[in-house]
Amino acid sequence: MNPVQRCLAAVFAACAWGVALPASAQQVINLTALDGYPIRAMWVKEFAEFYIPEVDKRLAAGGKYKIRWNQAWGGQIVKPGGVLEGIKRGLGDIGVVTTPFHTDKVPMQALAYVTPFVTSDPLLVARTLDRLAEQIREVKQEFSEHGQVYLATGVVLDSYQLFSKTAVKQLSDLKGLKVNGAGTNLRYLDGLGAIGVAGPLTTYYNNLQTGVVNGAFLWPEAAVSFKIAEVAPYMLKADLGSVNTKVVTANAETWKRLPDAVKKVLLEVAIAYRDRLAEIAASKGKTSEEAYAKAGGTITPMTAEGRAAWAKGLPNLAKEWAASMDGKGKPGSKLLAAYMDALRAAGAKPLRDWDRD
Repeated sequence: MNPVQRCLAAVFAACAWGVALPASAQQVINLTALDGYPIRAMWVKEFAEFYIPEVDKRLAAGGKYKIRWNQAWGGQIVKPGGVLEGIKRGLGDIGVVTTPFHTDKVPMQALAYVTPFVTSDPLLVARTLDRLAEQIREVKQEFSEHGQVYLATGVVLDSYQLFSKTAVKQLSDLKGLKVNGAGTNLRYLDGLGAIGVAGPLTTYYNNLQTGVVNGAFLWPEAAVSFKIAEVAPYMLKADLGSVNTKVVTANAETWKRLPDAVKKVLLEVAIAYRDRLAEIAASKGKTSEEAYAKAGGTITPMTAEGRAAWAKGLPNLAKEWAASMDGKGKPGSKLLAAYMDALRAAGAKPLRDWDRD
């Protein structure tokens, strides 16, 4: 028997006895990754270009598992606000939930939204919120109630700013304006005589172009990515602050079936993805302002006095939210105090101590 025949005989023998060969030892797992936003959205782009390749690389190093990915972005399976329900129903196995769409289902995710003017450090916000999610079980429990496993939060913006069709230089200029926002951040307009219009980022350009709204709460990176300077050439740099808007989740039934080694990699890379998003958000903040100006936008920095007046003139959004959570049996006041304490301990200097006044 020549060497080739011996090799073939070994292969047939192995197959007959059910022995795993090196080439077939790697288990292939099919996973569908889900987001309703298009690939140009920074967090989707990074999921496709960082998260998935990094998971693949780490699994390849182990040699036992390989994921065959189905990447479903930009409305292929769900719309921008449909990821939470899509993952719950098993339309996807892992995805990026945009939490402001779901303040009724995962209300504890609104914490950073109800504490504006506290910090513009996205990495600090992201790590603080994930640490609190480990310490306060009710945070993750909100997602388990919707059939999914919380992996990591996501902060994709350095700070909300106000973009508008006409120049806004002071609070009084907001009177009568219609402003797009994610939902919870429209409370920043309370008492200013402006009208909030909730909706997804993907609708802002058309809304501004057609006059449905006069302005929008956005961050500079998104304003550049979605060419907002063409329809809203004025930015009021108010530095309203960083907020978490994303959570990477996995379908709970899918998660149960995954090998522990795969779970470990998916979770570890979710944390790396979290940090990467925050670092990109921070680094792109300044460069995106420059790009917005280059595209024809005019940026007006808000005065320190104006920012302080805005912060202090708002109702105490945080205490209202905490009381609402407490009334539903959720640890709202506990979470608020822990969050503010953690940010202050890390060096943040809030314009308003939402947990105290």
